[in-house]
Amino acid sequence: MPQVDTEAVTGLLAQFEERRSSLIPILQEVQNNYRYLPQPVLKQISVRLHLPLADVYHVATFYNCFTLQPVGKNLVQVCLGTACHVRGAPKVLDRVLSDLKLSQPGTTGDCEYTVRTVRCIGCCGLAPVVRVNDNTHPHMNQAKVKGMLKKYYSKQAARTSG
Repeated sequence: MPQVDTEAVTGLLAQFEERRSSLIPILQEVQNNYRYLPQPVLKQISVRLHLPLADVYHVATFYNCFTLQPVGKNLVQVCLGTACHVRGAPKVLDRVLSDLKLSQPGTTGDCEYTVRTVRCIGCCGLAPVVRVNDNTHPHMNQAKVKGMLKKYYSKQAARTSG
């Protein structure tokens, strides 16, 4: 994960007004930069906006779009909603976890992938569905998982692991 550059964060914070209403746009910008909300940055935000740290954490943990845990380069969301579940999504999830050598949803050791389950992606007619980053993969099955994941694995990671 990227190291927290406090000077860069200070520069980022300077782009926003020192108002409570700046909190969500700041959190969005930080998450875009780091792929999660690092604790030291949340403290800087608290100081800059003159807000209690508890308030900053409250907003950061209330909204599902924010995460306090590092996220891999590729976010794999396996839908386990009713339509996907009935059409085999649990087996797809098992295969995703197996192929990424994870025992449960989480982030791989090389930070290439983070696997999460979701309750509905909104593509029930295409079930089962897996979304990787902004790409939706319809009609997934266990046989398609390896090829799907391979499309997203970075060349840099392949060089360092092989």
